[in-house]
Amino acid sequence: MTTTSSTASISGLVSGLDTAGLIDKMMQLEATTQNKLKIRVTSEQSEVTALQALNTKLANLSTTAAGLSGASSSTTNVWATLQATSSNSAVTVTATSSAAPTAFSVTVGQTALSHQLAFLDPHAKTDVVTGTGTDVVLKRSGQPDLTISTAGGTLDQVASAINAANAGVRATLVKVGTSGGTDQYRLLVESTTTGAGQAFDLTDADGGSLLGGATVRAGRDATISVGGIDATSSTNTFADLVPGVTITLGAAATGTAAISVSRDATARSAAVKTMVTSINAILDSISTQTANNSDASKAGVLAGDGTVRQVASNLLESIYPGDKTSMAAYGIQVDRYGKLVFDETKFAAAYQADPDAVTAAITGTNGFAARVKKVADAASDRYTGSVTTTINGHNSTIKQLNDSIASWDDRLALRRTTLETQYTALETALSQMQSQQAWLTSQLSALSSSSSS
Repeated sequence: MTTTSSTASISGLVSGLDTAGLIDKMMQLEATTQNKLKIRVTSEQSEVTALQALNTKLANLSTTAAGLSGASSSTTNVWATLQATSSNSAVTVTATSSAAPTAFSVTVGQTALSHQLAFLDPHAKTDVVTGTGTDVVLKRSGQPDLTISTAGGTLDQVASAINAANAGVRATLVKVGTSGGTDQYRLLVESTTTGAGQAFDLTDADGGSLLGGATVRAGRDATISVGGIDATSSTNTFADLVPGVTITLGAAATGTAAISVSRDATARSAAVKTMVTSINAILDSISTQTANNSDASKAGVLAGDGTVRQVASNLLESIYPGDKTSMAAYGIQVDRYGKLVFDETKFAAAYQADPDAVTAAITGTNGFAARVKKVADAASDRYTGSVTTTINGHNSTIKQLNDSIASWDDRLALRRTTLETQYTALETALSQMQSQQAWLTSQLSALSSSSSS
């Protein structure tokens, strides 16, 4: 609502009054109620902003807690992480969450190799090497022969055609010297995967020897022994050697490796600490925003908000399972300042003594993480959350206030028009009276002059 405008028709030139200024002053008084509504809207919007920020933190806490809750039946969350180690750097081990803690020894028998043919005769890249035809034939036991067209049959074309065929083998030209100033190469062909089942032969189109024949390095499977039990793999990886545990051999792996798969206590401790830190951040925010002060300008933006205070209380209560115990035995308790404290050393000791009990206390269906998630969800649920409902209530109030402010705009505009009309009428009346006064004065002067003559 603009309160400083005026019209030329009420300039006060007749009355000498600052009628425009008088109207502006009166309109300021008239707008007092609307201004109070605007201040209320600003306050409500500040509360909504604070509540929305809190709601986001609570939703994030729910996600964090969900990553811990129910680990006894989940194989994907952080609590299910296992730590796998090997005493032999050439023998690596990984464990999925489906594995169980275990320890065993692995003895390397042999690593897996690809099947290789190293052809004997060296040639220049441009030499034709395919015999009477220009094709080569790839032969594998139990499979139909594969004829590979090499275009012109040169050594370079043979290698390129083999690679382009994408037939499970790859060709490489190895420079072995020069002859008459021309570089000489030998052809090396090997299977793209390892294992005893990768044997193949490469001949010319007539089935004859190619490039003077080849020396053969036969493909082979990898073998290891676990406690006297032999295991074989066509690759250097033994997937699920025991449930959830995979062993991978390096190319030069030999000897023995002591394998250990254990619960990762460090990861579990870090996960609990992250959740406790998130809870404390929310408690700090609530404490600051709900702080009371006799000086209203220093009070928290959510001072007096019982819903938010209840959320803080519920979060603190979540450390109590409801069976007259607490989480203190696992390193989690409330300090005198109303914050959660996580003792990592105490947690580690409790976990070492009884990992199953700690797991159940933190991740069970009614464990600490599940209780925290329940509190966070009850507050932040997008439809029924207590904080969400409070936000919706404030937004509804803001809408009503803005509607009232809009109504006041119309009311004040009408009031200004009324005042301007009244003062315009006043100026007009005064102007008319001044005109009448001037006429009467002239008439009286004329009468006086007539009688004296």
